[in-house]
Amino acid sequence: MKSQQLPGPKAKQVISRDKAVVSPSYPRVAPFVMDHGSGSEVWDVDGNRYIDFTSGIAVCSTGHSHPKVVEAIKKQAERFLHISSDFYHPIWVEFAERITGIAPFKEPAKVFVSNSGAESVEAAIKIARWHTGRQQFIGFYGAFHGRTMGALAFTASKPVYRRGFMPLMNGVTHVPYPNPYRQILASDGKKYGETVVRFIEEVVLTHVLPPEDCAAILIEPIQGEGGYVVPPDDFFPALRKLCDKHGILIIADEVQSGVGRTGKWWAIEHWDVEPDIVCSAKGLASGVPLGATIARESLMQWPEGAHGNTFGGNPIACAAALATLELVEDEMMENAAAMGEYTQDALAEIQARHQSIGDVRGKGLMIGVDFVIDRESRDPAHDLRDRIEELAFQNGLLVMGCGKSTIRIAPALNIDKALIDEGLEKLESAVTEAEKE
Repeated sequence: MKSQQLPGPKAKQVISRDKAVVSPSYPRVAPFVMDHGSGSEVWDVDGNRYIDFTSGIAVCSTGHSHPKVVEAIKKQAERFLHISSDFYHPIWVEFAERITGIAPFKEPAKVFVSNSGAESVEAAIKIARWHTGRQQFIGFYGAFHGRTMGALAFTASKPVYRRGFMPLMNGVTHVPYPNPYRQILASDGKKYGETVVRFIEEVVLTHVLPPEDCAAILIEPIQGEGGYVVPPDDFFPALRKLCDKHGILIIADEVQSGVGRTGKWWAIEHWDVEPDIVCSAKGLASGVPLGATIARESLMQWPEGAHGNTFGGNPIACAAALATLELVEDEMMENAAAMGEYTQDALAEIQARHQSIGDVRGKGLMIGVDFVIDRESRDPAHDLRDRIEELAFQNGLLVMGCGKSTIRIAPALNIDKALIDEGLEKLESAVTEAEKE
């Protein structure tokens, strides 16, 4: 526990000032006011130290202020900060060559560079409509793709995101995500991933949405905001087969799951399935705002002026991304796979001691701990999860919830065993305390 009551006096002052001038629409997880950070450790303005299991919602992939990323930013800042996307510069091209070189499909790729995950999704929507000439899409319940109006039409994780903003972009039909822990559809003893795909084909594409009108299916290979849900292994191969049958594109939203977080460049690679378009952001530039929409070259043939932005290819962001990608490939992706396995094993031991933990799931360092009222019913323990979040903060650990009852564990990709052990000890302490209340 901390030596002083949290938040501290300096933090309270900042929070008070924030409330006076910052939009109240921002959700806040805890009254943490950051002063500085290093790796997977952060300190608040009152000098309290925390272990960070959030990495800025999987953004600080190389940890806080990695020296190589900072140096790349400084070096580029001394040359120029901005020239606009109306001109050329070498580091933009270098980044484009690098990111298209790791695209999860064999065909050559091109990339549209933006500022965020929502923007990368918006670009993907437009590419799909432009290329196919079709107007309709399929999305999934539990999905989060952003809050801008096009992306919001697909986002279906919380009603608050949509309340008061109707009508949204039309043309999106939602279906259940293949959640093996909480199955919605009757599977008749068959594989659940294939069951969901059969539902899409035999119900949605038969009764509601003509397949020849469907441009693309937008999906997170592992749902983020929806609860860190990992689909069953049979799902993506069956989905790819269905989409090929009807000429439907697959857009993989890898904003949270990509850039090495799951131990591979892209989460969808765990199922040996090639998407047509990939949306990336978050961990791409270690905290500098950057989004990327990576598409098969044959798809990204839209004419000049069809899409653009002022800050596309920002040199600072591209420099940070190049340093990030080098670090992830050379040092951190393998660590993410190893530490992810280590963390899940440790969580399984904790689960055995706590009946409130219903499920532990994930790949690499994208791990969800799902809390339940009881394991037989699997009813989500929402209030308990929220209380564990609060107590973890008081114990010096930053975690975030997702879904109805899940805590996500998504630390920097270079975290070591010592910090994982310390963080999990703090988490279990919070679980123990919350269960007693």
